[in-house]
Formats: sequence, structure tokens, C-alpha cells
Amino acid sequence: MAATDDLAGTGGSAAGAHAARRTRLRQYQEQLLERMLAARTSSGAHAHQLGIEIGARRYLLDLLEAGEIVPLPAIAPVPLTQAWYLGLANVRGSLVGVVDLARYLEQGTEQGQDGAPPAGSARLVTFAAGLGFPCALLVDRVVGLRQAADMTPAAMTPEGGSLRDADGREWIPLSLAGLVREERFLQIGLQDPHGTPHSGA
Repeated sequence: MAATDDLAGTGGSAAGAHAARRTRLRQYQEQLLERMLAARTSSGAHAHQLGIEIGARRYLLDLLEAGEIVPLPAIAPVPLTQAWYLGLANVRGSLVGVVDLARYLEQGTEQGQDGAPPAGSARLVTFAAGLGFPCALLVDRVVGLRQAADMTPAAMTPEGGSLRDADGREWIPLSLAGLVREERFLQIGLQDPHGTPHSGA
């Protein structure tokens, strides 16, 4: 983690580390895509994935990595944190960190949040307990169960390979386990000009 902080404090090195992290995340996504497509040659049992929408994109979550789906609760902002970290929410008596995935993938670094979180169909999808990471994604809509094994490979995206369903819609497999291995995902605190994270974030 210290090495990452040092890189973040330098110009060119930070860009290189940023590209390396993006590459690792894409590798996680490609591995998940391969695993989903491998279901075609399994014993005939099709594995289901949870379909979600975030912004203009559709994602597929491994059901073993996704936890609960809950209505959008109040989110308490946490000072001196990244813009993609929206704050803390109480989910059935447990505090979880809420992440705006679209901002995270866009590498947003500005502090604060532009307006209130979406309402209506918005939900939180928590990470499975087995990941050992008390976190949830803010999603615009939960679409329901989908079968990646019935889809065909489509275009590459910044997050990795995508799949196309029978209606021509594209879906991006999203590995929550891959996210929690990302050093940047673990670093929610803003950094001072010397590249040192603020304490207490």
C-alpha cells in the first residue's frame, strides 16, 4: 500500500500505476467472462447472474459474490474521502460503505457528490459476506437474474469483455472479488499533496 501511495505522489509514475491497476481490473473481468462462458460446456446446469444497471451500462454480478439487495437507505457522507465513496449506510444494523461504481471506473478524484443519490428504482447491492468486505454498490436498477451462458461474446470495454444477449443488449461481467483486490478501491481517503492518505477516513 505504501508503494502505491508513493506512486500517487509523482506525476508520470502515478499515471503508470493507474494504467497498471486498470489492467489488473480488466484481467479480473476477463477471467470472470471466461468462467461464465465455460458454463456452456458444463453438465448442462446454467449458472445465473444478477443483472444490474448503473448509468447507461448493464453489469452481471456473480451470485456467489453478491449479497443482499436493499432499498436505498440514508447515506451519511464521510469527510475527506474520494468522490466515488458516497459514505456509510445502515443495512440491517451493519454499517457498509457505499460506492458509486460509475465514478470509480471513471477515475473521478474530485471531492463531494453532485446532488443527491438517485431515488425510485435505485438500490444497494451488498458484497457477499464471504468476501469479508462491508461494502455495497449503488445501482440505478436491479434487472433480475440473467444467464451469461446463453449470451455471446461482444466488444471489449474499459472494464473488460462484454456479452450480448438475445435482444442485442450488452452486459459487462463485474467481479466484486476483483474489486476488493484493487488497491485504489481500498484507499477511500483523499491524499494530501505529498501523497499521504488523510487519517481517519
